[in-house]
Amino acid sequence: MCGISGIFHFSPTPVSREILQNINRKLTHRGPDNEGYYLSNNIGLGHRRLSIIDLAGGVQPMTTPDGRYTLVFNGEIYNFNDIKLKLEREGVVFKTHSDTEVLLYLYALKKEKCLEDLNGMFSFAVWDNSDQKLFIARDRFGKKPLYYFKNAACLVFASEIKALLSHPFVSKEIDPQAVAHYFQYEYVPAPLSIFKSIRKLPHAHYLTASCDKIDIQRYWDIPLCDQKLDISEDEAVSKIDALLDSATERRMISDVPLGVFLSGGVDSSSLVALMARHRSGRDIKTFSINFNEKSFDESSHSDLVAKTFSTDHHAQVLDPQTMIAILPEIAAFMDEPFADYSIIPTYLLSRFTRQYVTVALGGDGSDEIFAGYPTFYAGLMATRFQKFPQIIKTGIQKAINLLPVSDKDMSFEFKIKQFLYGASYPPVLRNQVWLGALNENEMKTFFTPSFLAQTQLAQVGPLNIIAEALKACKSHNVADQMLYFYQKFYLTDDILVKTDRASMAHSLEVRAPFLDIKLVNFVSQLPYTLKSKGQATKYILKKTVQKFLPSQIVYRPKKGFGIPIARWLKYELKETMLDVLNPQKIDKAGIFNPHAITRLVQEHLQGKKNNRKVLFSLLMFEKWREHYAS
Repeated sequence: MCGISGIFHFSPTPVSREILQNINRKLTHRGPDNEGYYLSNNIGLGHRRLSIIDLAGGVQPMTTPDGRYTLVFNGEIYNFNDIKLKLEREGVVFKTHSDTEVLLYLYALKKEKCLEDLNGMFSFAVWDNSDQKLFIARDRFGKKPLYYFKNAACLVFASEIKALLSHPFVSKEIDPQAVAHYFQYEYVPAPLSIFKSIRKLPHAHYLTASCDKIDIQRYWDIPLCDQKLDISEDEAVSKIDALLDSATERRMISDVPLGVFLSGGVDSSSLVALMARHRSGRDIKTFSINFNEKSFDESSHSDLVAKTFSTDHHAQVLDPQTMIAILPEIAAFMDEPFADYSIIPTYLLSRFTRQYVTVALGGDGSDEIFAGYPTFYAGLMATRFQKFPQIIKTGIQKAINLLPVSDKDMSFEFKIKQFLYGASYPPVLRNQVWLGALNENEMKTFFTPSFLAQTQLAQVGPLNIIAEALKACKSHNVADQMLYFYQKFYLTDDILVKTDRASMAHSLEVRAPFLDIKLVNFVSQLPYTLKSKGQATKYILKKTVQKFLPSQIVYRPKKGFGIPIARWLKYELKETMLDVLNPQKIDKAGIFNPHAITRLVQEHLQGKKNNRKVLFSLLMFEKWREHYAS
């Protein structure tokens, strides 16, 4: 795993080595082992290396012997040995054992068509010295990041925003539209970034740049369509077992110590079981975060899995004091405001894990491809609820509002209020309403009038990008469209961003077997009824793993990587929140209505409403703004 950067001047102006170094060295945490540069007239490429495979070889930037192509690469190509054999039959002679060299020669042979062959996580850039053209690409789900800045003079790119901000042309001006999107999504969705001058290259896209133009193209889309496989449950189970096993084995290739994040849920537990097929238990290092609060703690389940497979298990407790201490670090490393509060345990878990290993496997992607979230069932119920007479819906709403506010994880009161909150929206859009902090109506009083006008909320609502993206979905089935939404938005711009930033802050590489492209392609073709049956989520995955996991792991209720943030905001985090959201500070910034913010704070502290999502979103935004925009 690495960090990459580059500067391309559209005119013959030479690239400054000093500026490129300033950009590249902001990525040292992503690649602490080595740095390298390629400069030739108006192009400069930078690389920071975290050595994982072929520790002696694989140094970057890497150039073909004829000097035509130069590559900087961040990520892992899991099928590189298969590609290497094919290239050797084409006459290519390799000097290293690295996937970097394989990627370089594959691009030299196939150009942008090389992306069709890659099974892995990556962002990379290739300079073609003959054609004077720059090529940049991201993997199918965007596991590895790529940001860029463009003006009339140059294109600058890097793995993180903090690196781009080192370039003298790049402005720190906040994008009001991105701010509005942040409070709808709890993250800033691509291609926006929180800064007006910076954009994200979307997942499954490539960018080509020459002296006279820049072009961005999508090369892949989530393969959900109306045509499904005619397959039995037993056949599906057998195929998933084989695909997930090979995906896990491929991600165990490493020349440095390797472990696995273990929550005790079905996804991470499955990975431990599959790893145990290829290694003895004591050779598997597992890592967990525990909580003192019972409704959030999963230690009994992670301990059971560790004991079942005799792993070398390590655990650490996340308490409020630790959380308060690392909050400023997280706001700084994230580059953009980010309000998924599972970033906190993920950050701590990554720091803790890096003390023992350099690579870890994680269960990211399983919920999104196998329909693992309770919102899939809730969506079906919401459609039925909307058919009720209005007098009944109003009565239910009044009754629910009388329920006492609870701080417990996924309490009945929280779930039913969230359900009613989003039920009136169109089927796919309601999922984002359930996930987000604020809806568009709430934003009208949340922002100051002058800032609200700059968000262009009336013209470009944050939910519009979902509706627009759904036009590309090749399935007309609402359930498939929900899967498409979760994979294209929540997985790509929330879950994978969280894991990448939290892990790379500590120079830890995290791999996701559930996002192996062969497994994704197969599961996408399965009928939805094999993924979800009534309230039974991830039905076919659980059928697959039940033969090698304890039943209390397979059929336990769904539990996300949550923290008791509602209670902590009332007590341990209260003084921090009151200081950060002080009305005078809020008023001075000119972004938020201080009276609206004070009301949200008081409602939460007095137990009248659970405003944890919007308050944490505000807290993280202001912590980010203190660091980046002050």
